[in-house]
Amino acid sequence: MGEPLSTKRAVVIGAGGLGGPALLGLAAAGVGRLVVVDADAVESSNLARQPLFGEADLGRRKAEAAAHRLRRLFPHVAVEAVDGRFDEGSAARLLEGADLLVDGSDNFETKFLASDAALRAGVPLLHGGVLRYTAQLLTVIPGETACLRCLFEAPPGRGEVPTCADAGVLGPLAGFAGALLAAEGARLLSGERGAYAGRLLVYEARSARSRAVTVRRRADCTACPSAPRRAAPPPAEVTSSRPPGATA
Repeated sequence: MGEPLSTKRAVVIGAGGLGGPALLGLAAAGVGRLVVVDADAVESSNLARQPLFGEADLGRRKAEAAAHRLRRLFPHVAVEAVDGRFDEGSAARLLEGADLLVDGSDNFETKFLASDAALRAGVPLLHGGVLRYTAQLLTVIPGETACLRCLFEAPPGRGEVPTCADAGVLGPLAGFAGALLAAEGARLLSGERGAYAGRLLVYEARSARSRAVTVRRRADCTACPSAPRRAAPPPAEVTSSRPPGATA
């Protein structure tokens, strides 16, 4: 076991359907420093699936509203609110000194940028996505496991994959996926190997079934740092996959 969770710093992209439950879980687990990155304001449509917000928060900036709620619930946790986007201009600064990056963003461009930035910074990444009744999770360990580009190479083209605004998302499923991200984060920050390291977890809420897809590093991946390839853990069930969904 490594250093206590109270000494760890986790950066979470998004304070919504995925990021909100992840933030709550990481704080409850004892992670000492949390950075909330979100550039949006709270809207009424958010309240059904974003547990950090209530009606009194409507119109407030999400990052500050989420940080305020977390500070009240967990006064021992240092919470920093970043009212802005995780992009090429902010990624390196936000990841400086970070022990973990959790991607709960709501668009494909940010998800691939998060994967690339985590690899450059050498910071483990927890990727999460939800669309309709399906949730997907993947843990990326720089220099050791496959990254998001090993799996999908590039974001899907415009219109190839529906957005949550178009297709919808099951609110409780987002909470479930966010809780899984928090549990995985606690494992990694405690010095354990991630349960989803090198494996894409796919959970279907309608059938209550899950499957795991082994994701192997591509030798020609331009994003992955050079490092010896390690054998990926065997999958629970191998199946085809599609680009991950996103939820706000």
